[in-house]
Formats: sequence, C-alpha cells, structure tokens
Amino acid sequence: MTTTHVLSLPFRKSTQLSLSRAIQQYISKKYDQHPDMFRHDLDTIDALRRDAINVREAHQSGITKLQTYAAQLVWIGGKFPIDVGADFTWYPALGYHTEHPLVQNNLKYELMNVLYNLAALYSQLAMASNRNSTEGLKTAASWFSHAAGVLTHIKTQVLPELRMPNPPDDMDETTLESLIQLFLAEAQECYWQKAVMDGYKDASIAKLAARVSDLYNEAGEAAMRSEAISSAWIHHMSAKHHHFAAAAQFRAASDCLERKKYGEEIARLRDALACVNEGLKETRGGYLSKAVVEDLQGLKRRLEEDLKRAEIDNDRVYLQIVPPKTELKRLDRANMAIARVPPQVAKPYEFLGDHNAEFGPALFTKLVPFAVHVAVSIYEERRDRLVNNSIISELESLTSQLHDILSSLNLPGSLQALEKPLGLPGTLVQHADEIRQADALYRLQQGLTDIDKLCSSDLAIFEEGRSLLLAEEEEDSRLRLKYGTERWNRPQSRQDPSPNGGAKLWRQAQDIEGYFGSSTASDHVVREKFNAVRDTLAILAGSDRSIMDFIPNSRRTDIPESLKPALGRLRSAYNDVQRLESRRRKRVESLRARSRADDIKPDILVEAARLERAYPTTAIATAHFEDFFEKRLDRLYESELEAVERDKQEQEKIVQEVRRANKEFEAQKRQVDRAGGGNREREEALQKLDAAYYKYKEIVSNVEVGRKFYNDLSQIVEQWRGLVRGWVSERRRDARSLEEEINMPPLSSLHMHQSPFSYQQQQHHQQPPPPPPQIPFPEPIQPHQPIVEQAHIQSWADNVPQQQPKPVAPGAWAPNMGIKFGSPVAQGQQQQQEQGQPGPVNATWDPSQGIRFG
Repeated sequence: MTTTHVLSLPFRKSTQLSLSRAIQQYISKKYDQHPDMFRHDLDTIDALRRDAINVREAHQSGITKLQTYAAQLVWIGGKFPIDVGADFTWYPALGYHTEHPLVQNNLKYELMNVLYNLAALYSQLAMASNRNSTEGLKTAASWFSHAAGVLTHIKTQVLPELRMPNPPDDMDETTLESLIQLFLAEAQECYWQKAVMDGYKDASIAKLAARVSDLYNEAGEAAMRSEAISSAWIHHMSAKHHHFAAAAQFRAASDCLERKKYGEEIARLRDALACVNEGLKETRGGYLSKAVVEDLQGLKRRLEEDLKRAEIDNDRVYLQIVPPKTELKRLDRANMAIARVPPQVAKPYEFLGDHNAEFGPALFTKLVPFAVHVAVSIYEERRDRLVNNSIISELESLTSQLHDILSSLNLPGSLQALEKPLGLPGTLVQHADEIRQADALYRLQQGLTDIDKLCSSDLAIFEEGRSLLLAEEEEDSRLRLKYGTERWNRPQSRQDPSPNGGAKLWRQAQDIEGYFGSSTASDHVVREKFNAVRDTLAILAGSDRSIMDFIPNSRRTDIPESLKPALGRLRSAYNDVQRLESRRRKRVESLRARSRADDIKPDILVEAARLERAYPTTAIATAHFEDFFEKRLDRLYESELEAVERDKQEQEKIVQEVRRANKEFEAQKRQVDRAGGGNREREEALQKLDAAYYKYKEIVSNVEVGRKFYNDLSQIVEQWRGLVRGWVSERRRDARSLEEEINMPPLSSLHMHQSPFSYQQQQHHQQPPPPPPQIPFPEPIQPHQPIVEQAHIQSWADNVPQQQPKPVAPGAWAPNMGIKFGSPVAQGQQQQQEQGQPGPVNATWDPSQGIRFG
C-alpha cells in the first residue's frame, strides 16, 4: 500500500534503434540523392532519439529532449512516408502485458509514444512538487494540466492518423480519455487544496470540490471501458469521487450553518456521511493507498461529530425541518483545471529554424519534398491503370471473344480430330502439362476462397461504418423530435454539407454498396464458370492415359481426298488466328516490360525544380504535376491505345475468313460423314478439353482481378469508416453542446437585484445545467460569481474549525440580503423603499461609484 494522494503515469520504455539506418536505406532506394549528403542530419536524429528514450526520471531537463525529438518527427513526417522502414519497439506503461512489446514500422507510432512519455513526465513532475505550499500547488496544477493537454493532443491529432486498426491498449481512445480526466481531476484537486490553505469561503471551496468529484467520476467511467487501467486505479478514482462528493457537501453544510439554514445543514451532512461510507467501501481488497484511506476515515470522524452537534442543536433550539435529499439544491461547480497543450507540441514548426531556434534547425531540409515522391506513386498507379485496364485488359477481352467464336465453330476440335485421328494432339498435350504444373484445380479453389474472405472482411468494415451512421441518424431524429425543429436547428444527418459531413458520407455509402452489389454478382458468375469446367479440368490434370480414355479414336485414320482442300483452307485461317494470338502475347509482355522500365523520377525532379523556381512561395503539391502526367502518358502510351483499335479491326477480318472456311469445311465433312467416315465424338471430346483450358485461363485472370479489387476496396472502406467515426463523434459532441444550450435558463430570468440564492434556486429547476466556467485562479472566489454545477456531490476540507451560529451585526451584509449595486446614497434610498418610505429611483449604474455590497 502506497502513501500518495495522487497518481502519475509511468514511462513507456523502448529499445535502441538506428533510425538513421532506415532513413538512409529509404533515401538510397526512393530518392535521387545520395544519403551521404545528410550525414549530419542522420547522426542528429539518432542522438535525439537516444536522448528522448533515456528520459526516465522526473526532471525538467527531459521536457526539452522529448519535445525536440517529437518536433523533428513531425517535421520528417512530411519528408518520408509513415512506414519508413524502422521497426520501433515500445513496451506498454499500463495494463497486464507490460513485458510484451509492440513493434511497428510507423513514424506516427513513434511520435505517439514520445508524446505519451512527455505527458508521463509532466505528471511525475506534478507528483514530485511540494504540495504543502500554495506555490507548490500552483506548480503541480500546471504540470497536471500540461499532462492532460499532451494526452488530448495525442487523442485528437495523432491517434486518428496512426493507421493502426488496433492501437496499444494503454493508448487507445478510452484509456487516453480516462487519463485526461484523471490529470484534470488532480489539477483541480490542487486548486481545491490551495483554496483551503488560503482560507476561501466554504461556498467557494464546495464548488471546487464538487468539480473535483465530477472529474474523478468521469475518469473512472472511462477507465471501466479501458483494457489497460488496473483495478487499483479504478478503485482510487471511485474513492476520490466519493471523497470529494462528501467534501463538497461538508463545505456546503458549513455554509448553511453560517446562513442559519440548520435543517439543510443536517441534510447535507447526512448526504456527505453517506458518500464517505461509499468511498470507504473501495478500501476492500487493499487497493487504496494509505493516505487516501486515512483521509476518508478522518473526514468520516469529522462528519459524525458535526452531524451529532447539528442534530442536537436543531432538536433543542432551532427546530427547523430537515429537507429530504431530493429537495437539496445541487451544488454549483467552479472549474479551474484546463487541458493545456504546450505550444511546442501544438505548433512544433514554430520552434524549428536556424541554429538560434529552441529546437535547432529542421532536419533533411535539402531532401526533395515527399509530395514529389507521392506524385511519383500517383503517376505509377495511373500508368499501371492505363496499361492494365485500357490496353492489356482490352486485348485479353478481344482474345476471349475470339475463343468464344472458335468454340461455337467447334474449332480446333474438328481440325484435330481429322489431323490426329489416334492418340493426343500436340497442343492438347501442352495444355495438359500446363494444367498439371499449375495445380489448376487447387489454385482456382484457393483463389475463390480468398476472394470470399476478402469480401467478408470488407463488408464487415462497411457494415460497421453504416451502423454508426444509422445510429447517429436515429439519435439526431430523436432529439429533433424532443426539442422541435425550431430549436434543434442543425442540419439533418443526411444533409450535413460540411467537407466530410453526412451528405458526403451517405453518398459514399451508396457508392460502396454499389461496388459490393456489382462485385458479388461478378463473383457469382466466376464461380459458375469454374463449376462448369471443374470436371473437365480434372481430366486435363490427370494422366495422359486418363485423357486418352476420355477421347475416343476415329473410325478412320486417313483424310478423304475430297475434304483436303477445305481442310487446308480452314487450317490456314486458323493459323492466322494463332499468329494473331501470338503477336498479342508478345505485345502484352513487351508492354509490361516497358511499363516497369518507365522511370519518371529524373523527369519529375526536373519538373519539381522548375515549379520551385516559378512559384518560390508555394509548397509543392501533387496536383501541380497533373499536366505533366497527362503529356507523358499520351507520349508513351497513346500509340498502344491506337494499336488496340487496329487489332480489333484485324480480328474482325480474320474471324470472317475463319467463318467462311469453316462453313465450306463443314459442308464437305457432312458428305464424308454420310459416307460412313464420321468422327463426331472425337471432335466433341477434343473441343471440350480445349474450351476448358481457355476457360481456365479466363478464370485465373478473373480471380486475380477480383483479389485486386477487394484489396483496393479494403483501403476505401477503411478510410470511409475512419471518416464516419470522426464525423459521428463530432456530431455527438455538437449534440451535447446544443442540448446544454437549449436547457440554459433564459436571460429574461436574470435580474440585477435578484439575490444569488434565488437565482441558484432557479438554476436548480433547469436541467441539465450549463458547463462550468473557467475562473482565473489567483483571485479569491466570491459568493456572487455565477458558477455552474452538475450532479449531486460531496467533499471535505483540512483543519476547519467547528462553527457555531453567530448573530448578524446591524448594517453588515448577510447572504439573505442579496447583492446591491450603486453608491451609499443609492443604497440608503433603496433601504427607504424597502421600509415603505418613498425615495428617488435611479436605475442607471454609475461605474465611477464602484460596486458595493450590503
């Protein structure tokens, strides 16, 4: 059992890694610049990382080390891709697997860990501060606020760009939210403790304590959803929540005693005692620190003493009615703790510059911008799409149409049956060998299974995003129905016009549904193709003997003389078909080789240099290279597109010649068949095997296209789901803010001469209350400040003497008198009016007269 009142975040630990080696290798492969040009920068980045990961103690010198390395990571993120090639190893700081590291090739993951350790350092500095003095408390509160700010920056800026489907348990969204609320609670606790030491009024201290309780409660609720926060921490947060709930009610009871509300004092003391007892329940199991347990026990003793005294005094003297708990006005909140993001973290570029800058010069400034390399990738993708879809795919489609026509003409089966009446034709033997070597049946079955898995995975991601959209739409409709369209005046879910709003996301959802509809239909067609030729492929994949058993021999072994001329013309036409196919295969192979050799890097660097000279103040973006891409693609591949059209025309001529020769051949063959020399069964068997072979080639191409389609679709749906998550979260935050705004009391109910207590009584009936205002700390909190509250709460304070009722001196201000503005003369006139005496009325406040109470 420890003796601390607060919790701090432990460091995440890493192993030594040569980041410079990964960057050097990447520069060598991807950049047209020699790595030795950046030797100093490479050494510097390694030194910065070494200093950052070796920050292990709560010393302020570690702040600059972590901030500097984090700033350089942000900077080089614009020079290199997120997967630069360095495997960063980090051990979790929280949870039950702190000895099992997670290794990721991810610059954002490295940045996230460094910032996480910066937040841990801030929290440990706060814990090491001297919290026995007011200055020490202010310092500790500042450190805790910075820790919460850094974690907020991680949650909102780094985590969405992490590109990891499952971030580490101690850095996922729920864990970060719990830690943010925890450090805000501890910062608010420092402000509460300072207020106690400075002797603030009980009402003000109660408001501070109530807010502490709220923050601990929010931290605990988020911790319950986290996989990394331990049971001990959750019990600590719960105990602190009940502790400060009791403390707030205790201070509110002391304020009631001062204002002679003895019945309400008893009610609040009873509620405070109930909250302390709830907090003491958390001591079971030995999870709480000794200091927290002693605080709870000390507060309980004090509450029991005060409650006993208050009940005796009320029963014997005051005889006031003790209101039930449900009638107690909820306490106001005074929020002092804010998540403050250090400017070095929020805007790191401003601290990088020349050698006089805080973080020194930015590294790798002479490296070609990463946008240029992204442009290279865009060009390569566009080139591949042009070559594969507009040229190669068209040629393969023409070849497939040609095979369908030949199959309908029973070619080449009818030729092979006559030319090879016994045994196996040579082309059939070649096809069978190819089928066996490729293990065709298994290859196709495995490919179709892979497509089913990819489709299911993509569909699950899409359904998750769509369910989020439907849930948000239902929530928005419910709240619109509750408050009416006049007050609930934000756009409907499907009409939100923001850049990544609901209108765009719903349109994208419809597009993705269309993708799935067309792809599943195509998958069904491909599977039917496979089922149609499965048995025939099994024959081709068997032995030569099994193929010969499937193909019957002809009844005659010689070719009739009357058939030879027609057979020769058909064979000549069919040879033209084979030569066309051969040319196409060679052209496709040549085109693919040219595409692989198409290196745009030298030319695009020249273009980038030209753009930098022409627009020196404009950062280079990929859109600047669009015209350059179009001209280059036209110059290199326009001739190939024209060749596709020529091929199409040539194929039409060859097909016409084949049809004419086949018609003549079939007429001659029918005469021979009538004479008793037919071999129809052998023709059909050979044709069936030949058609199965070409159908196999077609299905293989279909499977590869389907696999690529679903892999590409996976990136689309994952990106879409990420946008949906962000938009839904933003809409829900907006909904909460709008709902709070709707439920705020109307301005017409606020009057200058209304007492704060009647105003607070009005607030009690307005649900829910507005969020707590931010109050600058150094000024004492005055009772008349409008501080908002929420939920029913309780708290405690150190060294508060027991108070007895005191008479109010004549002329002194008392809470039940309200707050009056104006000069002493105006006050006297007002008193005359209150006593029934006429007096002049001046409703204009003179600022030169100041504000007076009494």
